[in-house]
Amino acid sequence: MDKARKKFILLSELTVMLLLAVLLSVINILSFTMAAEDADHLTESISHNQGFIKGFVPEFSPEQEDNAQGQPPQETSDDGQMTDQTQNNNGSAYKNKKRDVKPFILNGGRGGMGPNSPDMNNSLRYFTVAFDKDDNAEMIDFRMSAVSEDEAKEWAESLIDGSTGWTNTSYRYRVYTIGDRTYVTVIDQGRELWQSYRILIISIVGGAVLIVLSFFLFHFIGRKLFRPIEEADRKQKQFIARLESEFKMPLTIINADTESLEIKNGENEQTKSINKQVKRMTRLVKEFGSLSVVDEPAQKTKIDLSGLMTAVLENSRKSFDEKKIELSCDIEPEIFYTISDEAIRKIMRELISNSLRFSNSKASYSLKKHKDRIKICQMNDTSLADGSYDQIFDRFTVLDNAEKSGGSGLGLSYVKEAVRASNGRISARVKNGIMIIEINL
Repeated sequence: MDKARKKFILLSELTVMLLLAVLLSVINILSFTMAAEDADHLTESISHNQGFIKGFVPEFSPEQEDNAQGQPPQETSDDGQMTDQTQNNNGSAYKNKKRDVKPFILNGGRGGMGPNSPDMNNSLRYFTVAFDKDDNAEMIDFRMSAVSEDEAKEWAESLIDGSTGWTNTSYRYRVYTIGDRTYVTVIDQGRELWQSYRILIISIVGGAVLIVLSFFLFHFIGRKLFRPIEEADRKQKQFIARLESEFKMPLTIINADTESLEIKNGENEQTKSINKQVKRMTRLVKEFGSLSVVDEPAQKTKIDLSGLMTAVLENSRKSFDEKKIELSCDIEPEIFYTISDEAIRKIMRELISNSLRFSNSKASYSLKKHKDRIKICQMNDTSLADGSYDQIFDRFTVLDNAEKSGGSGLGLSYVKEAVRASNGRISARVKNGIMIIEINL
């Protein structure tokens, strides 16, 4: 049950990490994509205005443009002072504004946001260089302090074969043609990109904090969620252990009384039947007891799997011969594994018992090592149809070909629990008339 709780925490944590990765990736991709789109909007606007920022008239220099956008001159007297009429007009206008005030709407109601903002245009850092047919460079507009004009021309020349994209990390450029001249505009988007990088940093730090917090949260939830299940599992094991103890005494008495009857009256069909059922009940009680302790911590030692499997199979060869089942083994030497000696012997006994019951004429066992994994494989011919048969590891599950065998459906269930307790995996399938039970440790 402790493993189930850890698995719940691990899967929950992986789910949170996956969702956070997808969400934060989408947010950051959109952030950088929108920054690139804004930059492309600005470079396109400049290309439509012959290499100048939108609203700038090419016939004037940037300084002349600023002067041209000034306020109309006020009326003054000969000595340079404002006339009384102008002052009166201004005072009247101020009074009228106080009496009839209207809300001021900037930039169509969008304020100073976006690449179309007037302040964005005035603060944009860029340069435009034009090249004629002979590749002679002419500076069209230069509003950047990061480079000199000569460096800007050299920079533009290195970009002339492109179309649009990023250069030197934070600069966006566009190459376009007007008439017989090729223009290269480069704008500085470092300030805008820094916001995207901040979002990226916040995403990484915030994601890491959320993952750590979610781990402690899932750990707390896991303990609360699995506590009733663990308690029920503990009571179940106690019940099975008590049941095993309660059954042993009457079975021992029945067995002793049967032996007494056989001594007095001799062996007959009734005593044979009683002995057979007593043995079956004793075996079932032992299997119940095995299930109750399979999850309990067992002393693990380094076992020579190769030697153990060889010895167990050789000891069982006589049983296979009696049932006319051909037994073959393919065991790789010197394979060691740290596991409970009792558990691995029980696993082998159950696998051998399974082969003896259900093999038609052939059974084989193999032990192989691949890198850091160990594979134990049991194969026997069968009349079952091809497909997966992992359900045989569920408690009290009996297949169609085993209904008359007298099996309880607990043996392979123990094998599954013992393998899982050793951090292994087990599977069963039928392929081309061969039942294959595979254990990976």
